Formats: sequence, C-alpha cells, structure tokens
Amino acid sequence: MSFEIKLPLFEGPFDLLLFFIERDELDIYDIPIAIITHDFLTYIRQLEELNIEVASEFIVIAATLMRIKARLLLPRPTFDEEGNEIDPRDELVRHLLEYKKYKSVVEEFQSLEEQHIVKEKRGNVVREIRKLSELTNTESELQDVDLYKLLKAFEKAMDRYITESNKPSHMVVQFPYTIEEQKEYILGELRRKEKISFREIIQNNPLKIAIIFNFLAILEILQTRQIRISIGEGYNNFWLRYNKKHVAS
Repeated sequence: MSFEIKLPLFEGPFDLLLFFIERDELDIYDIPIAIITHDFLTYIRQLEELNIEVASEFIVIAATLMRIKARLLLPRPTFDEEGNEIDPRDELVRHLLEYKKYKSVVEEFQSLEEQHIVKEKRGNVVREIRKLSELTNTESELQDVDLYKLLKAFEKAMDRYITESNKPSHMVVQFPYTIEEQKEYILGELRRKEKISFREIIQNNPLKIAIIFNFLAILEILQTRQIRISIGEGYNNFWLRYNKKHVAS
C-alpha cells in the first residue's frame, strides 16, 4: 500500500506568512510571533522530512522570527528619536504589507494575461508564418558565420561555464536543538539539584548554537515564573533556582 502526501508549496516566505495570517484571521498589525514562528518552523520541518530542498530565504525569515521573539522576551525596549517605543515586529509588518500590495497587483496582471491568451489575434496569418520562417532559416544564418563569430560564441560559452561553476553554494544544517527540549533539560537539572549556574549549562554543551537555545529557553521559563535568577560569581554568570512560591501555587 502506498501513501501520497501533498504539501502546499509557496512562492516565498512572505507568501507563507500571509497564508498563516489569513488562515487564522490574525491582525497583521499585531502578529502573535510565537504562533507564527511555530507554524513557520513546522512547515520547514515537513519539507525537510519529505526531502524537499528548503530555499535560503525561508531560513532567513525563520531566523528573523526567532530574533523578533527573543527581542520581545527581553525586557529591554528600544526607542526612536521622538522617544516612542519601537515594536520589533514593525519591520516585518512593513515588508508583509508591501509584499501583499505587489502580490495583489501581480494577480491582476495574471488575470489580464489569461484573458489576452484566449483572444484571437487579427492579421494575415499566412504572411506572419512566412515571415517567421524567414527569420528562422538556418541555411541563411550559416552563410553569415565566419571564424571570428565562432570564436566569440565559444568565448561566451566558456565565460558562462566559468560563471556557473563559481557560483556560491549554500548548505543549510539543521541543529538538533529545540527550545522546548532545552526547557525540559534545564527544569530536569533543577529537579536533581538545588541550583544550577549558567556557566555549568554552557560547559555541558559549549556549542554557540546550544548556548543560544539554552538562553532562549531560560527566558521562556523565567517568563512563566517557574524559576528565579540571582547574580553569581564571575563574568556573565548567574544562578538558576526553582521558584518555590510558583511550585506551591
């Protein structure tokens, strides 16, 4: 028995984001970043499971969503020149609105193109066919070919080959970490120990991407008030402890 899996493909990451917003009837000016990020990453994982190559622009938007999510979790607001607080989602919303505007125009052009195709062109069909045959006369073209033109054509072909061969290639590596898994790891360590330092977490897995995931996991746990943080000894070190008041409640 064989199973056929159909996964909708989108023209770009903004097309996918607009699909999520319209599907869930979300306010484009007040996007719930956590929900959108979860749906976006789930779609990318489904593509990878089906061995479908993920375009680099999808990875860039996924990283942008993670960065916005981290900035929303950090209690460090930024302000513009007039003193107004800057929403980290503003730039994404602006790009989405611009993309939506151009997409609507493209759809109108596509509709006009389809209407134009079904229309029959006026003119002398026999004369037009004869003119096209004269333009594509191979024998007349070969009469004008000389050694210089052949060499120029060969030079262009070689230049095109070198350009194609030297194009940069991008390899996307999926890291074996998720924020949910790192949250479980940190809470599990706190269940076994009374307290744990951020330095100890880093020493257990010193990879840069692991440190980032652990830090984001700590921010999310801190937001739920399951843990408390106190300043520790050393540079950029702090202690994590269970919030007993939260556990008791």
